[in-house]
Amino acid sequence: QVNLVESGGGLVQPGGSLRLSCAASGSILSIYDMGWHRQAPGKQRELVATITSGDSTNSADSVKGRFTISRDNAKNTVYLQMNNLKPEDTAVYYCSANVMTRAFLRRDYWGQGTQVTVSS
Repeated sequence: QVNLVESGGGLVQPGGSLRLSCAASGSILSIYDMGWHRQAPGKQRELVATITSGDSTNSADSVKGRFTISRDNAKNTVYLQMNNLKPEDTAVYYCSANVMTRAFLRRDYWGQGTQVTVSS
């Protein structure tokens, strides 16, 4: 079993910054792609950013230049640095990880989500 636990969400004013963290634990052999997604009320979940095990990144156009994804492979952790936050960034943010377990099973795992609210 693999667990992903997010932290770092909260309430921030427009223009402010937050840093989300997501730590993976459990029966992990290798972690491949990791990512962040978000879901705003009444909207579908959307991709925010992804990072490969080799640190190649991809991000949505709506967050380019403001959000940065990174990872620490030694800690099985992925981060999302969010700067210049806007009210439209308000959503529940979920992390994901593509994991090979010690049982040699490979699949995607998801965190429970952390709320980010951007409001004055």
